Amino acid sequence: MKNHHLPDLIITGLGITSPIGQGKTAFTTALMQGHHAFGVMQRAGRQKDTEFLGAELPALTFPEQFPQRLLRTLTLSGQAALVTLHEAWNDAQLAAVDPQRIGLVVGGSNLQQRTLLQTYEAYSDRIDFLRPTFGFSFMDSDLCGLCTEQFNIQGSAYTLGSASASGQAAILQAMQNIQTGQVDVCIALGALLDLSYLECQALRTLGAMGSDRYADNPDLACRPFDAQHDGFIYGENCGAVVIERANTDHARSVSPYASILGGAMTMDGNRNPNPSYQGEVRAIQMALAQANISANQIDYINPHGTGSLIGDETEINAIIDCQLAHASINTTKSLTGHGLSAAGTVELIATLIQMEAQQLHPSRNLKEPIQADCNWVREKARPQIIEHALTLSMGFGGVNTAICLKR
Repeated sequence: MKNHHLPDLIITGLGITSPIGQGKTAFTTALMQGHHAFGVMQRAGRQKDTEFLGAELPALTFPEQFPQRLLRTLTLSGQAALVTLHEAWNDAQLAAVDPQRIGLVVGGSNLQQRTLLQTYEAYSDRIDFLRPTFGFSFMDSDLCGLCTEQFNIQGSAYTLGSASASGQAAILQAMQNIQTGQVDVCIALGALLDLSYLECQALRTLGAMGSDRYADNPDLACRPFDAQHDGFIYGENCGAVVIERANTDHARSVSPYASILGGAMTMDGNRNPNPSYQGEVRAIQMALAQANISANQIDYINPHGTGSLIGDETEINAIIDCQLAHASINTTKSLTGHGLSAAGTVELIATLIQMEAQQLHPSRNLKEPIQADCNWVREKARPQIIEHALTLSMGFGGVNTAICLKR
């Protein structure tokens, strides 16, 4: 699709729930100060024989509009979705928009694995006592029902799974829903993927999740693009962005965070976890082409950057060969951990915040970059005006995504 056929799309609201802060204000402060919350994970259902490292949410603060009797019925993924969407909804003043013209795309699949495991363990020998609501609450679509009911969203709503690229895939789908006229406003929610010890163990066995090297020093374990990386470190995260046409006539006045100039998704034709240099290059080049900008116009890149041995190397080579080595690069996952389904949305939000603040957040543990020639933001924040930014995500199964933003 040619760029001039696309309506001008803007982001008018955001919501963020992360281990380093709930809400934009707390998250911004933590980002710029380089805070983290890494440690041995303590949440029930996360540990068995092995002590897995990660970053877990602090106790959430809920708006009064959500009654306790509702909150008691929700999984962690559901609770995070509600508080995150509440912030984005108010930020974009969506109460003034026709509910039939608002859509929702929930990025992620198989989101509530820890709850499922705990349910199986609790009821395996007393199945007759299983609560009937489990008949629908085990489905990812329950998050759509929950959010559309609480916010009276009457346009389209569905979940979309693209592994660790789900958060960006949800944004790309939200863009398409607006471009095709299905809705005027669409919310992309990168949902919290709640791992159990089974998924943690499998990801460790795959060699994707760290950290054997820093088992006794969790604060050192998450180190994307550093020579001492040994895998990603999980983080409980949830993010939401509100997207709409720039010329949408609503009875409200909101200031956009940024324009979305273009985006792309490519597939590698590969079921396995290993990344593809060619697939990543194609996604970057297609996003730039749709945005109708050249590589040298990109000021800042928020990369996928997980800390994976092969993933980091592949990604930085794709960035360099796309003529983007001049752009500033930092690593949001070094602060938040890898949010998996939520990662792409959370990292796009981090990009918006940095554009607004005209400052780039530091990268924890980036002491010896695997490519010395790139324009790294290392362990101190630095000022920068960002006119054009590029955000990248990749997912198991050969998914590559890229999105271009303009201040």
